[in-house]
Amino acid sequence: MALVQCQGLTKRFGGLVALKEVDLELGKGEILGLIGPNGSGKTTLINCVTGFYRPTAGKVIFEGKDITGARNYQVCRMGISRTFQIPRPFLRLTVFQNVVVVSRGDREIASRSLEQVGLQAIEDTLAKNLTTHQMRMLELARALATGPTVLMIDEVMAGLNPTEMEETMLLLSKIRDAGLTILWVEHVMRAIMKTADRLAVLHEGEKIAEGSPSEIANSQKVVEAYLGERYML
Repeated sequence: MALVQCQGLTKRFGGLVALKEVDLELGKGEILGLIGPNGSGKTTLINCVTGFYRPTAGKVIFEGKDITGARNYQVCRMGISRTFQIPRPFLRLTVFQNVVVVSRGDREIASRSLEQVGLQAIEDTLAKNLTTHQMRMLELARALATGPTVLMIDEVMAGLNPTEMEETMLLLSKIRDAGLTILWVEHVMRAIMKTADRLAVLHEGEKIAEGSPSEIANSQKVVEAYLGERYML
């Protein structure tokens, strides 16, 4: 049974249909990549699953339970955490303080989360002084510190150099191998094609393809809607 299911998920903003009857399943212990052009509904889907938006229609099922319309803090407590495209730390707090806040004061969990993402050596640094890569790793540590079963990651590669990307790809694989399930929205094709177990593609709010990275890379529909040319793995 799928860990997370979106069934006919639809989200309208007035006359704009951001998601249209999207069916999606996230299996336990996998990295599912979610790709598509800007404005295709990727972040909207994450927002609907994690309780930041209430779907207009359809259902979100988590561990067999209908959680459609649950508030974001309720979804987080159930075990689904997320990162944001633009990191949102408390800039005047240290790295450690940023993480301990979301771990409900548990310093051991905060330390373990920082160690997972490689930030333990700079835990006393103010968040406002971090590099782009460090800021994104802090965002990831904060999500991990909530103790999730499912982690939803939104464009973690944005602004990173090739070395940082490779490190982040390895980290996501390690997180998956440690038992977490990941839904990952990304525009850096080299990274997500190499790391994800499966891919789903959104275009204008609809799911147009789903399959292995090689299947998606060779899908004519995906090439025409998004990639522009066949992607060489």
